[in-house]
Amino acid sequence: MTAELNPGETWPDIVPGPLATPSPEFARRRESGPLEPATMPSGDRVPLAVGYEDVRALLASPTSSRNLRLPGLPRLVSGIGIDDDPNALINQDPPEHTRYRRIMHGTFTPRRIEPWRPRIARLAQDLLDGLGDEFDLVEGYALQLPGQVICELLGVPKDDYARFVRWTDMFLTTSTATEQARYQSNVEFMAYATELVAQHRAEPGEDLIDLLIQARDQDDRLSEGELVHTVFALITAGHETTASMIARGVFRLLLHPAQWAELVADPNLVATAVEEILRFDGPPASAFMRRVTEDTDLPGGRLPAGTVVMPNLNAANHDPQAFPDPERFDIHRFTDHPPNPHVAFGYGPHRCLAASLARVELTEAIRALVTQRPTLRLTASPESVTWADGLVYRPVAMHVTTRG
Repeated sequence: MTAELNPGETWPDIVPGPLATPSPEFARRRESGPLEPATMPSGDRVPLAVGYEDVRALLASPTSSRNLRLPGLPRLVSGIGIDDDPNALINQDPPEHTRYRRIMHGTFTPRRIEPWRPRIARLAQDLLDGLGDEFDLVEGYALQLPGQVICELLGVPKDDYARFVRWTDMFLTTSTATEQARYQSNVEFMAYATELVAQHRAEPGEDLIDLLIQARDQDDRLSEGELVHTVFALITAGHETTASMIARGVFRLLLHPAQWAELVADPNLVATAVEEILRFDGPPASAFMRRVTEDTDLPGGRLPAGTVVMPNLNAANHDPQAFPDPERFDIHRFTDHPPNPHVAFGYGPHRCLAASLARVELTEAIRALVTQRPTLRLTASPESVTWADGLVYRPVAMHVTTRG
């Protein structure tokens, strides 16, 4: 079933609450219809899983497939999209997915990521050094930091940042871009990633691409195509989604000045504060749709075989059955009384492979702000902040000042 969408109406059934709080629709659905259909940006309607246990069960189920390329299935967006690439890790099922993850797993462990923390912290500090007393936190910092991090870690020129932005905007948007425009961006992006891999094969170094080239499981390595798609995914997810979490996280902290002051007084609290940011505001986009291959029983009801369903991670992270008083933002939540694990990075076989890297980036981004810009505040009312319309929901701009 397809619904007609009005211009700018990308998620007509799931409208965020005031100040980018979770949609009030989540609470209603948890009570009356935990698997009730919702309209996707494409106009297709699919069941929306909003309960914590439903979402986790769905993401972990062996009957939950990411192959959405069968004719006639509902789509997330109109035209070509992320779901269409059979070689992308996010679109694979076992055994191909299991093999792919097994080869790459060691590249993204916390032990491998931790040595990059000083480099990320330095980039954050350098960015802030170049900003004045008043600046747009989104354009000047939140978008810049992940772009610079991914350029440095992948060993690519910073001058290519603008191209990353254009490509990721095309794939993480629900705009009226034509299918031909999306296709052309995909061709350009893949050609660029192919060239990067070839350059690193010819001149090996110690960048993230080099680690991926060296990654292996006994005698099994990633193929050339798999390497290219991994680089594509790292650039796409590593730029826009991390930038959005930085912007959303800082916005949320500035709405709670007492908690911001606590972080200023004790920056060691930042790491656990980040977990609450991820729970409350993450992820900026929901998980990808799943197709159940067999009749599947969830706590919220039964999904017949062939059903395409959308698990909503943000709704799960605000389920009062998992997180008491979930609408209260509390940077001590994961310190004083650790609740259930949040699902901001997903759950099950497709849990975000680069979660450790995203955590480090978000932590160092906020740590730099509370230590170098302790008097940071919004220059206008929070209600005046406008929000991007698309698959990723973040402030378009957020003007801040450090003046008294």
